[in-house]
Amino acid sequence: MELSGDDDVAARFLTLWKPPTFLPGCSQAVLTATEPALARNYDYSPDLFECVVYSSAFTGRRVIGTSDCLWGLLDGMNDAGLAMSLAFGGRRGAGEGFAIPLVVRYLLETADTVDDAIRRLHGLPVNMTYNLTMVDATGTPATVFVAPGRDPEVSACPVATNHRGRTPEDLAHARAFRSVERQQHLLGLLDTAPDPTELATALLEFPMRQTAYARAFGTLYTVLYRPQLGYVDYLWPDSSWRRRFDSPDQVRTVVLPAA
Repeated sequence: MELSGDDDVAARFLTLWKPPTFLPGCSQAVLTATEPALARNYDYSPDLFECVVYSSAFTGRRVIGTSDCLWGLLDGMNDAGLAMSLAFGGRRGAGEGFAIPLVVRYLLETADTVDDAIRRLHGLPVNMTYNLTMVDATGTPATVFVAPGRDPEVSACPVATNHRGRTPEDLAHARAFRSVERQQHLLGLLDTAPDPTELATALLEFPMRQTAYARAFGTLYTVLYRPQLGYVDYLWPDSSWRRRFDSPDQVRTVVLPAA
């Protein structure tokens, strides 16, 4: 509080403690057969997107990812080969805890492996329900459902959309955002043993790519993390942008098509 001039709002913003709720859509999947890879769509409102790819070395560890809430991350990868992304977990309401972008930042700054990240999640309060999908350099996948006041629920499932497990708790929300349809489509894709590029390409197409930007359900970017290769590809229907831990500062202009 002293550093914020005793301003409660500023202190909450900087610490990301009990932030306003936000419900991004999102679909995410992990591949492990040929090489570890994490692909995801970030589905949300363009007006609420920071549009920043963040490369950092706050503690000496190199981290690259998509910025949110000033210093949090929507998804990212560290130089130990751990990659993860977030998606709303489908249960409405909020509690006492940290914003999930800060949790993703914390895990990528401190954890080397999926098992290490899961250990660090225990006892860490989060303010809303989310699915965290992750993979490390050894090819270990996990999806972790986190919620206020609950222990993390860990699954080896390599896919997550916007509900917990396979059966939505909020059927109306899942139906409105086609959460089950997207989950089943991703599981079907993985059954065909795609390579990372094929999986990412599928995320750019129906039924995965969304265009309902006016109701905060439009795909703002598709991203493919390649931990063993040390780079990330940001993808749109007509362009792509590759970033590495040491890539120079650049600006990329993207026009999001309506359909």
